[in-house]
Amino acid sequence: MGCTSCSTSKNGQPRGCKNNGTCGTDSCNKLTVFDWLSNMALPGGEKPFDWVEVRFKNGRKQYYKNTGNLPLSIGDIVATEANSGHDIGMVTLTGELVRVQMRRKTISENPEVVQKIYRKANQNDIDVWTASRDKEETIKVKARQYAIDLRLQMKISDIEFQGDGSKATFYYTADSRVDFRELIKLYAREFRIRIEMKQVGLRQEAARLGGIGSCGRELCCSTWLTDLRSVSTSAARYQQLSLNPLKLAGQCGKLKCCLNFELDAYLEALKSFPKATTKLKTNKGTAVCQKTDIFKGLMWYAYEGDWMNWFTLTIEQAKAIVSLNKEGKLASSLEDYSSDSVPESNTKKSFENVVGQDSLTRFDKPKKRRRNRKSKQRNSKRNQPKTFQKKSPQNNV
Repeated sequence: MGCTSCSTSKNGQPRGCKNNGTCGTDSCNKLTVFDWLSNMALPGGEKPFDWVEVRFKNGRKQYYKNTGNLPLSIGDIVATEANSGHDIGMVTLTGELVRVQMRRKTISENPEVVQKIYRKANQNDIDVWTASRDKEETIKVKARQYAIDLRLQMKISDIEFQGDGSKATFYYTADSRVDFRELIKLYAREFRIRIEMKQVGLRQEAARLGGIGSCGRELCCSTWLTDLRSVSTSAARYQQLSLNPLKLAGQCGKLKCCLNFELDAYLEALKSFPKATTKLKTNKGTAVCQKTDIFKGLMWYAYEGDWMNWFTLTIEQAKAIVSLNKEGKLASSLEDYSSDSVPESNTKKSFENVVGQDSLTRFDKPKKRRRNRKSKQRNSKRNQPKTFQKKSPQNNV
């Protein structure tokens, strides 16, 4: 999955492109599609699809037409058409899967203006491309300082140079509209290149920069997630998560996209539950739902005015009381229903030791002190019983 920059050197140490989360040479298969048709030949008379998917910095992809019928394969560096000059990118997909990707992204196969692939990049093109990429970090530091000096409410998040080094795109984030006309003049005078400003959202910025999430894995938006849907706090409420912004927010400052992954399963499970706003009417009083456990299928109710005492009911028991209330009848009390609530919850489960370890607390026992051989010999001599010799009686003269 890694490129030559991520491989090891001669002494076995990892090289690394030192880009902290994303590939500096755009070769680590970021947001790529596995070409499972690469080893399959086309049927007779079929021509290969003449469109190619090309990736640029940080997962930005575009589709170009191979008008020159160049023999291209995945991983080839090509010179592509740009608005002015040419750009350098890497081929990430060829063949029929490109047609599928273009249909999924609603890109026409017969547009009015067709962008073409000029040639495979030669060594001179690659040298200019790498030299331009090396200047991006230093220019980004200066660009941020210039924006601060002009007191503009914006943040320069990333810079992307065109392959021929004649143009640079500055990606920025801002909460409101920013008048950066003076900033563009300053950039053009200082850096001597054509400037293009492009505003991106906070989620798009996190996807471009990459990083490690709280789960310990790379960010979904920078590895495989392309559809950045909006996430609301109701997704956390349905999953009964605490509305703590420090835990629910991602690196972009917005709610985590993974809150939507299991939301459909929770909504499907909640259909079998009575509504939490439905009150249970009994002879003892009216009960209100306090808590719901989706996994165990349990609901906790408390009488109005006696909020400290909760009664556990299953879904069937709660529905039985609701059906009685719809008929105009009152249930006797919650105690009658919650008496046989889940007897299995208190039973202890026995687990087998499949790992082969004695116990989880085996390291908590204090270690015995080891004594030296000399101390052992000294103690053994002390513990031996002493023998006394009787003295012979002396005759008094």
